[in-house]
Amino acid sequence: MQIGIIGLGRMGSNMASRLNNDNHEVYAYDRDPDIRSGMLRSSPNITILDSLEDLASSLPSPRVIIVMVPSGNPTEATISALSDVLEKNDIIIDGGNSNYKDSMRRSADLQHQGIRMIDAGISGGIWGLDQGYCLMVGGAADTVKIAEPIFRSLAPTPQSGYAHVGDIGAGHFTKMIHNGIEYGLMQAYAEGFELMSAKDLFQLDLAQIAEVWRHSSVIRSWLLDLTAAALNDDIDLASIEPWVEDSGEGRWAIEESVDLAVPVPVMAMALQARFRSRDQSQFGFKLLAAMRNQFGGHSIRRKK
Repeated sequence: MQIGIIGLGRMGSNMASRLNNDNHEVYAYDRDPDIRSGMLRSSPNITILDSLEDLASSLPSPRVIIVMVPSGNPTEATISALSDVLEKNDIIIDGGNSNYKDSMRRSADLQHQGIRMIDAGISGGIWGLDQGYCLMVGGAADTVKIAEPIFRSLAPTPQSGYAHVGDIGAGHFTKMIHNGIEYGLMQAYAEGFELMSAKDLFQLDLAQIAEVWRHSSVIRSWLLDLTAAALNDDIDLASIEPWVEDSGEGRWAIEESVDLAVPVPVMAMALQARFRSRDQSQFGFKLLAAMRNQFGGHSIRRKK
């Protein structure tokens, strides 16, 4: 399948490579010429274009183009500019962490031009190239069917890790809740390890404990695997500032809980804890920051 992709950051470049490795013809664009040059050197089998116009003209109709740029204004501007060079029945897949309400609005606007849209919540971070991505896809069934070979190639296997979860907006809504749950899980691990860190009596080896919990424990998980890796790299996390960002989805999930009058105390407390991390120096917050770096390549603040 011939596929376009816009945005060659951490996830976009890996997704382009994974699709190319599964014998899709990938045509890619990034607004940064240095990133385009780097991708051209590292991935000679991927066609790198210098403009949206070149990208659109290189693809057959109906064009299928994945947008992998930051949510908010960058996504808004990219989809707006892209709509100027696409034609009726072309398909835009928003694979970023957009607010589902924005996805529904953008889809309605594109319909006036006959351009179709899919919102894809994508989880997997920087590990997706090798291990595959979890994809929660929203959109009209006939539109999703056309793009399905893309999702099955990006997923861990053609039979697992991908689901068409509902109409437009459902993909990003599901990913929003996914990230809210992620906040809570990460917070629980961080608090537990901080409690053990504070118990001087036993001089516990936290890297050892994280490692042993990975095997047949009730609380084993991929996040625990990444926690073990972070502690193995730096047992005291001495080089990390206890500053934990939130990328938006957690806030949106809490707002949704208020709208629906559905209590989500764990998610809410985990979000509040991230706010608190920016005022206090505690081991647990360092571990949260380290986990985010491990699974998503998110930046961490290093001590000078």
